[in-house]
Amino acid sequence: MRMDLATSPGSPERPNEDWASVSLPASGRGGSLVVLDGVTPPEGDYGCVHPVAWFTARLGGALLELSTSRPDTALAGILSTAIRRTADAHRDTCDLSHVRTPQATVVLVRWGGAADPVEHLVLADSTLLIEEPGGKVRAVVDDRVDRLPRDARRSHAGTDALRNAEGGFFTAAADPAVAERALTGSTPGSRVRSVAALTDGAARWVDMFGAGDWARCLGVLREEGAERLLERVRELETSGAPARSAVLRWKLHDDATAVFAELG
Repeated sequence: MRMDLATSPGSPERPNEDWASVSLPASGRGGSLVVLDGVTPPEGDYGCVHPVAWFTARLGGALLELSTSRPDTALAGILSTAIRRTADAHRDTCDLSHVRTPQATVVLVRWGGAADPVEHLVLADSTLLIEEPGGKVRAVVDDRVDRLPRDARRSHAGTDALRNAEGGFFTAAADPAVAERALTGSTPGSRVRSVAALTDGAARWVDMFGAGDWARCLGVLREEGAERLLERVRELETSGAPARSAVLRWKLHDDATAVFAELG
């Protein structure tokens, strides 16, 4: 089993709001992978005294612990409990009803022995890649953000009106019920060679710049490493390479994280 993880802040002047970790129990059987992308709020009040990085660290730590300590609990249940635990940690000091209360995208993967399924959960616009032994790569993408009306995505107010709302998109914030909105599934362990998780800052290599497809992206992770994929993204950003959509490129750099796990 081989693991590779790299992260890069979007700006040296701001904390990296991504969070990622991999857990491999001492028994050597199974493990879990967690990748979060904290949602940077616009300037101004967001009802919380804590920075987004505090939130992602709390939520990520809870997800990692629960996904390994409760193997019989479905991943949606794990996310629900982790959100509730994190909310309890600051509900006495913060307004958790604020639409911009700290929140994050989620990729959560859990695997057991070779005969066990590989389970996954994806919420909001981070990407999960699942590679079969023959090399075929499937991307699990929650595209509800991409399906928002273009006008709504051009303003903070328009996006806020559709945040964690029917007809809009969902993130892990303070409501445990949002876990039921996540994309979940499982794949027989014998059909999974590797998995990879990318925050949208890393997924830009494919979905913003079109430098390759998801299969080639996973190939870069295997052959060159997670850090090199992030370097490739930064090179494209600073070169002025055209983006597929002007809406996507509202900031030059974003926090970028990539995790690769070779399971088979």
